[in-house]
Amino acid sequence: MSSISVIVPVYNSEGSLPLLVERLQPILADHASAAEIILVNDGSRDQSWQVIGDLVRQYDNVRGMNLMRNYGQHNALLTGILAARYDLIVTIDDDLQHPPEEIPRLLEQLAEGYDVVYGTPQHEQHGLWRDMASRITKLALQSAMGAETARSVSAFRAFRTPVREAFKHFQGPFVSIDVLLTWGTTRFSAVPVAHKPREIGQSNYTFRKLVTHAVNMATGFSIVPLQLASWIGFVFTLFGLFVLIYVVGRVLLQGSAVPGFPFLASAISIFSGAQLFALGIIGEYLARMYFRSMGRPYSVTREQIGFDR
Repeated sequence: MSSISVIVPVYNSEGSLPLLVERLQPILADHASAAEIILVNDGSRDQSWQVIGDLVRQYDNVRGMNLMRNYGQHNALLTGILAARYDLIVTIDDDLQHPPEEIPRLLEQLAEGYDVVYGTPQHEQHGLWRDMASRITKLALQSAMGAETARSVSAFRAFRTPVREAFKHFQGPFVSIDVLLTWGTTRFSAVPVAHKPREIGQSNYTFRKLVTHAVNMATGFSIVPLQLASWIGFVFTLFGLFVLIYVVGRVLLQGSAVPGFPFLASAISIFSGAQLFALGIIGEYLARMYFRSMGRPYSVTREQIGFDR
C-alpha cells in the first residue's frame, strides 16, 4: 500500500470543501499507508481560506496553501504537486463533480504499471459552451500529447510522484499540468468514472477562459501554430504565383491586363490577412518568450499551514 498526496485547487468553494475533505478521509484510510490533503487556495474571493484553516485544525492530514492572488487552476495544481511529500499524487477538483469514491479505480490502474491514470467522465455534466470549449482545449492538447491521450484528459488524475522530476524546475506563468506530465513519461492510461452535476456553487470556468487556456497550451508547449503559419504563407505564395501567371499570360495572349479595381483589392486583402494572421501567431510566441525572460513565476505563496506536523 502506497502513501498518497491529494492536491485540490480551491477557488470560491467554501461550501463544498468540508464535504470533500470528509468524503476523502475514509478513502485514504482504506487505500493509503499515509496520506495528506493539500488544499491550494487560488485567490478565492469568498471565505475559502478561513474554511481551509478550520479543516487543518480539524484533520491532522490536511495542509493549506494560500496563494498571493488568482493564478489559475493549473498554476495552483503545480504549486501543490511540488509540495507533495508522498509516493502517489491524486488531483481532484473542489466541486465534487468527480466523486472521491472513484479514487481506488485510478489507483488500481496505476498499480498495473502505468505512471499516469486519468479518470475520464462517462457523461460530462456541462452546458453547450463549456463542452465546446473543452473540445477546443483537447484539440490543442493533441499537438503536445498525441490524440489518444488528449481525448482522455481530465482534472481527475493520479500519477507517480517521481514523474514531477521532469518539471520540478519549470518556470513561467503559463502552465499545463497535462503537458508537463508528458515530459516525464509516455505511460498513460484512463478509466471511465462517474461525473456528477455540481450541487454547490457554480462553475468558475467560462468559455472564454477555456479558449484562452487552449491558446496558451498551443503556443506555450507546441510549435504547431508556427508550422500552420508557415503553411499558410506557402499556400498564399503559390496563389500569388498563379495570379501573376494569369495576369502575365493574359497580357501576352490577349494584349490587355486584368481589368477592375475589385480584383486588385481582393488579392491585396487576402495577402494582408494571411500576413497579419502569421504575425499574430509569431507575436504570441514572442509574448511568451518576453514573459519568461521577465522571470514571472507560476505562483507565489502568501502562507501555508499544516506542513510542520
